[in-house]
Amino acid sequence: MNKKLAAALSGGAVLVLVLSGCSDDEGDKVNDWAKTFCDQAQPQIQKRANANQLIISTAADSKPETIKAADSKAFQDIADADRALAKAVESAGAPPVDNGQKIQQDAVKELNATAVAYDGLKKQVDALDTSNQQKFADGLKVVSDNLAKIQNMDQDAVAKLQAGELGQAMAKQPGCQTPKASVPPSASPKAGAPDAGATTPAGKTPAAKPSASAKTE
Repeated sequence: MNKKLAAALSGGAVLVLVLSGCSDDEGDKVNDWAKTFCDQAQPQIQKRANANQLIISTAADSKPETIKAADSKAFQDIADADRALAKAVESAGAPPVDNGQKIQQDAVKELNATAVAYDGLKKQVDALDTSNQQKFADGLKVVSDNLAKIQNMDQDAVAKLQAGELGQAMAKQPGCQTPKASVPPSASPKAGAPDAGATTPAGKTPAAKPSASAKTE
């Protein structure tokens, strides 16, 4: 089984809405908006963290059927969570900041687009041929390449929400804090896989990079 290609699938980014700094002088309206959104977002952020952990905890040398099932479920869960997050942004209304309506509309549009992209990944995984390890590894490589592209969409989906006073207000909310995945590891993490809760100083989960030079066992 191609371990590096399987490891690349662990890079599904966990949506993290935490910034490295925050201010104590935020207006009540901004804080109220942040609380409204983050309270609704928390279950979805947790769902994404669990999905990422599911992929990470599925050993790279597992049977193709096991990897396929884990990745398919994870991609579906992320897609569902993104749609729910889009609804949460919509439900919270336009944030009370400059260009709030545009920020809201852009976030909803991009989250829904990311959900569609993850639906596509699930279909690709579901179509993989598990009867032949080489074919499965080749198909997994295509999926991992597409995942790398989607990760950029994923990271950008709520970037504007994280900016300025709005992002600082969200950073204070428990619902928008970095969640700890509740899915217990069923095997050793895949080589090179990031910790499901790990973030960079900017508050974003680093993406695993696909390797075209990996060899199958």
